[in-house]
Amino acid sequence: MKAVYLCGFMGCGKTSVGKILAEKLGCGFFDMDEYIVEREKMKIPQIFAEKGEKYFREAETAAIRELSEKHGIIACGGGAMLKKENADIASANGVIVYIDVPFEVCYGRISGDRNRPIVMNNTKEELEFIYDSRAPIYCENSTFTVSGGGTPDDIAERIIPLLK
Repeated sequence: MKAVYLCGFMGCGKTSVGKILAEKLGCGFFDMDEYIVEREKMKIPQIFAEKGEKYFREAETAAIRELSEKHGIIACGGGAMLKKENADIASANGVIVYIDVPFEVCYGRISGDRNRPIVMNNTKEELEFIYDSRAPIYCENSTFTVSGGGTPDDIAERIIPLLK
């Protein structure tokens, strides 16, 4: 099996679904944000504060390139598939699955999360604007789109047939 990149807005369930999917498929699981934190030896808010968002986005591209060799489930950061270069690397090495979850659900999961600089630096209205601007790009850069309704297990079960 090639790499499976899970993408979508912050709080859509990429990590939760990814862990279940990897277990069901008997393959590895990689959380891109955790991978970057380990690689950079800094937490994401610290990277944003000290090196800037542009640096973080470049670290995401490097992570996508490195993780594409792992052939497992990769939970991408919310902004990873917005960059065409990242989507091209991912689609050349596997499939990209967009987990489509309504904004209100995502917001309920992420509001107040201090480990998410974009959440901490924007109002709910600004986050909704970001969500609305990202959704069409996720669709455009994905191989498949699945509904993010239900439990992480339900979503994983929807993804499995798409991979065959």
